[in-house]
Amino acid sequence: MSTAASSQAIGTLVDRMGLKTLVESCLVLEEGIASAKDIEVGMMMGAGILPGPFARADEAGLDTLLERLEQAQRDWGDAFEPPAILRRLVAQGRLGKKSGQGFFPYPQPDAGDQRETVLLDTRGDIAIAWLNRPPTNPLSPQAMRDLISVWEEVEGNVRAFVIASSNIFTFSAGADIKEFTKMSPDAEGADLVESAHRFMRGMEQSSTVTLAAVNSIAFGGGCELAMACDFRIAAESATFGQPEINLGIMPGFGGTQRLPRLIGEAKALEMNLTGDPIDAYEAYRVGLANEVVPDHELLDTTLGWARKLAQQAPLAIGEIKKASHRPDLDEGLAAEGEGFGRVFGSEDAREGISAFLQKRRPKFEGR
Repeated sequence: MSTAASSQAIGTLVDRMGLKTLVESCLVLEEGIASAKDIEVGMMMGAGILPGPFARADEAGLDTLLERLEQAQRDWGDAFEPPAILRRLVAQGRLGKKSGQGFFPYPQPDAGDQRETVLLDTRGDIAIAWLNRPPTNPLSPQAMRDLISVWEEVEGNVRAFVIASSNIFTFSAGADIKEFTKMSPDAEGADLVESAHRFMRGMEQSSTVTLAAVNSIAFGGGCELAMACDFRIAAESATFGQPEINLGIMPGFGGTQRLPRLIGEAKALEMNLTGDPIDAYEAYRVGLANEVVPDHELLDTTLGWARKLAQQAPLAIGEIKKASHRPDLDEGLAAEGEGFGRVFGSEDAREGISAFLQKRRPKFEGR
């Protein structure tokens, strides 16, 4: 066999193996045997395929691979029939990295300068803050400053704010321990904790709805960041935990306060004192997650929530959130009554009532 023929044969073999690997990976995903992340990691760690089949497909373009598989089916038989999930993603316009969503989501940062550890991605009335310090997205002092800066830029200018991860391995593994050991506990450390508390309370009290798209590990400060959001949408691969106790320390970004409010005192104390994590379905069962979805559906589902919530009346949202976070029942009822009076006389209320009577969708302006 000539060198040219040998090279062509090797190219065909590599092409067939790559396409067949993608087909089999999709079938395993469709059959619910493993999540997209588990398949990706398994193929990288076990088969040495780097990057994994799904990230590789996203890079090449799912529409391109669909065409190649259709041709392969004609040339080599039904073993190369394009999987249903691949056809569905292409039909939905989820073409991979070039469209911002394929098997995995990809940031589409706004033009101009971006921050060191957080990318801002504005999509109409929705802003996405992508945690972008792979592979663990630690909440270093710089990351916290970047998050606060992003929030200050978008709060009041968008209707919904999503916090997501730019990599498949971690939402956020928590505080950057090495960075924190360099800080003086009574000055720099206290200032960081105070600014983090102020930022997270600001999200809770804002008329901007906040959502965390938790794709994987959310430990320590990462879990606390997610808890400070109004809603948490979890991928099947998500894991939540407060492991600070294992380092001889305690949660510092609200874990002793928000966790019991969300899941009850007994379970929260268990998580805080044992440091044991819980998976996405347990998080949903106890009230820490609002919905659990397949890994590859996480961003689209979260944006679906964001789009729906962005259509709601901002004044009413703000008052509902303020009243809902009152710890005392009497204080909460008083805040609810005062808030009702404020929103009932608003232009948004008149628009909402008119739209209901006229059987049309309301257009709220925040007035």
